[in-house]
Amino acid sequence: MDRTTRVLTVAIIVSFIAFLDGAVINVALPSIADELGGGLALQQWAVDAYLLTLGSLILLAGSLSDSFGRLRIIRIGLWGFAATSVLCAIAPTGEFLVISRALQGAAGALLVPSSLALIIATFAPADQGRAIGRWTAWTTAAFLVGPLLGGVLVDLASWRLVFWINVVPIAVALILARPLGRDAPRTEPVHIDWLGAGLGIVGLGGTVFALIEQGRYGWTSPVVAVPLVVGLVALVLFVLQERRSPHPMLPLELFNRRNFAAGNLATVFIYAAFSLGPFAMTIFLQQSGGFSATMAGLATLPPTIMLVLLGARFGELSSRFGPRVFMTAGPIIVGGGYLLTLAVQDELVYWWQFLPGILVIGLGMAMTVAPLTSTILGAVDPIHAGIGSAVNNAVARIAGLVAIASISVIAGSQLDVSGYRRTAAAVAVMLVIGGLVSWFGIRNPRVEPVADAVPPRLA
Repeated sequence: MDRTTRVLTVAIIVSFIAFLDGAVINVALPSIADELGGGLALQQWAVDAYLLTLGSLILLAGSLSDSFGRLRIIRIGLWGFAATSVLCAIAPTGEFLVISRALQGAAGALLVPSSLALIIATFAPADQGRAIGRWTAWTTAAFLVGPLLGGVLVDLASWRLVFWINVVPIAVALILARPLGRDAPRTEPVHIDWLGAGLGIVGLGGTVFALIEQGRYGWTSPVVAVPLVVGLVALVLFVLQERRSPHPMLPLELFNRRNFAAGNLATVFIYAAFSLGPFAMTIFLQQSGGFSATMAGLATLPPTIMLVLLGARFGELSSRFGPRVFMTAGPIIVGGGYLLTLAVQDELVYWWQFLPGILVIGLGMAMTVAPLTSTILGAVDPIHAGIGSAVNNAVARIAGLVAIASISVIAGSQLDVSGYRRTAAAVAVMLVIGGLVSWFGIRNPRVEPVADAVPPRLA
């Protein structure tokens, strides 16, 4: 295995682990509550504790990756994720599980931006599109295969296997990473904007906490209002700090680059839809369609297969012909797939009411994800690849969180046929908006022919 293949494999595994754990737990929640008690509150926080620390720490993680080296941060994240996965697996109480999930999210935040930055630092520009296509295909597939894997583990054994299973790919990633050695030493001194990091954590943490809890307590409750106000104030102070800091954690000039700004704006709508759509579809198939957890996972598996098979190909095409047309057509095609699923009836017939739409969704997702990611990262310098990836991941995660938190407003009290139809239509609208933002905002970069390109050393 050559170095570039090894780097790509490690990057895929570590990101897949972090994304999978955020998705695989959903079907295990009823079993967790049955054994540990805590009811709906425990189920919510078993998911939300992970999302809260992941979302609030990811900017700091991107900055640490750029400052201290991608391989070092990845290894720390892998060891931390392994330890916290074991804590989750042996949790004797609901409180212990929630705290362990929060720690697991912190470790997960170290993995995602570092893995993508590692690809940018290793692959020549001409090869980055295809490499990112493979990365995005496998990591996005984690969200879709998660319910299937979780359902099988819960149905056949125990919810605790959902966490024990993490140890295997973590061990594989650590073994594969050993021949990569260490990061190349930095020639310039390391500067960490700790004040900016603290403000970013408080700002994202407070606002994300408010978004999570507003559905339970309402916007006027002090439990929601105080963290929201503190979070928003901290975000304003964060921007001011980044403008005045000589070594900012988030260089704001990144947003002066058209493709970076427009790509992240498109991400808001596209990933809000990518989170809300599969979430609603999986619940609808179980609650209204009568599917088991495992069968619901199987029913939504085709997009995963299409992402794996076609993601790298569309990444390569994006590098050759430019990302604009793929970032425009891809989301609109996904939206068309969700509109096809509006054919659902009270008597659900999966093969013609759902499957055609799911196949179209898979094609559109494969067309969208790699070009979107490579466009945003292609707009930043390689030295800032970690923070650039972190910004895009934070935007995607928070957009998904807001979308899922708003499902009761869109669907009503339950995801019956009419509730699902309203949700699918809303998802389609988000995707069309994301496609239009891409068309008017993205510009195809000039592609210079690269002869005998040598991948740069890791920074």
